[in-house]
Amino acid sequence: MKRHYIIIIFLLFTIFLSATLVEKESTTKVIGTIIPFVVPKGWSKPIYNFKKNPITVEGFDLGRKLFYDGRLSKDGNYPCASCHQQFSAFATYDHNFSHGFNNSQTTRNAPALFNLAWTKEFMHDGSIATLELQPIEHIIATNEMGEKMDSVVFKLSKDTTYHRMFKNAFGDTTITTPRIMKALTQFMLMLVSSNSKYDKVMRGEDKFILPEQLGYGIFKTKCETCHPEPMFTDYTYRNIGMNVYPYLQDFGRMSKTHKREDSLKFRVPSLRNVAYTSPYGHDGRFFSLMNVFEHYRSKMTVGPTTDSLLRNKLPLTNYEIGQLTAFLYSLSDTAFIRDKRFAEPGKENVPASYIHVH
Repeated sequence: MKRHYIIIIFLLFTIFLSATLVEKESTTKVIGTIIPFVVPKGWSKPIYNFKKNPITVEGFDLGRKLFYDGRLSKDGNYPCASCHQQFSAFATYDHNFSHGFNNSQTTRNAPALFNLAWTKEFMHDGSIATLELQPIEHIIATNEMGEKMDSVVFKLSKDTTYHRMFKNAFGDTTITTPRIMKALTQFMLMLVSSNSKYDKVMRGEDKFILPEQLGYGIFKTKCETCHPEPMFTDYTYRNIGMNVYPYLQDFGRMSKTHKREDSLKFRVPSLRNVAYTSPYGHDGRFFSLMNVFEHYRSKMTVGPTTDSLLRNKLPLTNYEIGQLTAFLYSLSDTAFIRDKRFAEPGKENVPASYIHVH
């Protein structure tokens, strides 16, 4: 009996010790000044685990510098910000594909970057599992930034400013790929867009004009299933009846899952800041909202994997399109695209006249 109790005590101690170790492993020691992550009123809890990468002033500043630093690319000309421009809600303005190293082009339209703490998977097909891994894909892509991570680390290690910034953010001057990714992630997590006219109306600080109000009603009837509030995406992958570009042969999520039923499925994009992020679609084939509406009401190709909600296309009158457009423009967050916290270091005071607003 005594031996039995000893075994039970030992097992309980082992469970306690394991739990303690797991907790230590899942919690990162904080260096620097914590920036509280504020969840907008009425929004759900973010899915990002901030314990593994707490946002600090020092980490955020380092991430912002890295985001705008061309040395993350092979020839120094293509920082993250070359494809993700603040005035376009961190998408690529007016280009279906972005320019890359050695006169190359990307093969997908650069998605806007905001509200990433609520995003479970990344890329148009969900092929990247975490925000920390996402930048690497673009840094090493030969048609994008065209660099190798060890070369990035080597170049940054020659800069004494980075020595100081990495020490402030992580406790010592060591520059590593994981630390670069953590800093970039901290910057991107802070890209929260929640102050559009729509948001102000929801908070009782403003009112829709009549076309916006009518468009809101149409939206809730015809669009909200795939674009629920307040994120305006359900984060699912759907086939919306787009033909395949022959030279790209991009079949979307099927390239990740290798399942036929995922053919031509791409992630439902957020409609926030849609006035700033044209062109639209995973390959940027729609250069205006009118192109998008025309696709849904008359130009879709209905196939075996087309979303069941769109098998009969999406009937829209010209009147409905006009009111919907007015509502969608109310999702424009001007404060976000002008927020000096997210601007290139040293260029925070660029006059508003230089910022393109649709």
